[in-house]
Amino acid sequence: MFSRRTLMTALAVCTLGLSAPAQAQDKVIKVGTLKLIHGITPYFYDQFTPAGYKVEIVPFETPTDGKNAVVTKSVDFGTFGLAAGTLGAAVGEPVTIIAPQSNGGMAIVVKKDAGIAAFKALKGKRVGILPGTTQEAVFLERLKAEGMTIKDVQSVRVSFSEMAGALERGDVDAYVGAEPGPSISVSKGVGAVLELPYSTPAGSINMVMATHADTLKNDPELVRKFLQMHKSATEFANANRPALVQKAGAVLGLAPAIANLAADNVELVWKIDDAYVGRAKYYGSLMLERKQIRKLPSYDTFIAKGLAP
Repeated sequence: MFSRRTLMTALAVCTLGLSAPAQAQDKVIKVGTLKLIHGITPYFYDQFTPAGYKVEIVPFETPTDGKNAVVTKSVDFGTFGLAAGTLGAAVGEPVTIIAPQSNGGMAIVVKKDAGIAAFKALKGKRVGILPGTTQEAVFLERLKAEGMTIKDVQSVRVSFSEMAGALERGDVDAYVGAEPGPSISVSKGVGAVLELPYSTPAGSINMVMATHADTLKNDPELVRKFLQMHKSATEFANANRPALVQKAGAVLGLAPAIANLAADNVELVWKIDDAYVGRAKYYGSLMLERKQIRKLPSYDTFIAKGLAP
């Protein structure tokens, strides 16, 4: 014979089983980005994530790390420089650009007391460069335009996050950097912007948003939802400078004045158009000419057009 307590416990268990079915967990979208202000858009995705999904941001130090994470499917989507993507696609890696991330965000910075007032004055100077980046490709094109080659400078490998510190310590005389490094150097009074290297036909094209080719093939609905989120987050960040500055402080540790200055040199974008594809192809031709790649990527698969919301 059951006791009253036993009957009540059994009834409670049955009631819970009927009234509180297990809820499916949200699908996690892993997004890789760089520790740069022009890679900040993903940090706004959570405001525009569709029901049933949540976003996990995975930060990377270098563009190559970000690209490799996409290729190995460690992340579902990732933003990094066009150079890193082109290098991968040129050797057959399954990386596909589905949207731009940002343009600009680059600067050639010199030490204030280094006596470098013109581009040609970089000759013989120690210049911080991160190989395999958009900045390196643009700098090589600027050297060519001035009748110089990379042998005319002392190239020093420095990561983006270390460039401002290297200039301040005197480890380099100049660097080809990514924001917020240039703005940090200028704000501290240590460096001066020699030029924003956007005068080549590639313009200010810089970071891309990419995914693995399998993701685009096997889950196009996820890609479409992601791109809507990317568009909304980009437009929000562009229209709300205070929110962008606050987010840069929260995730990058930037003071408001530095974040504001850096943001002036960044254009957050989301749409692939014919002009964008043309600049990307020109960029690839430069890399081929310099033998950074042995052949051009197959642009029909490397850049996915017609996906924009």
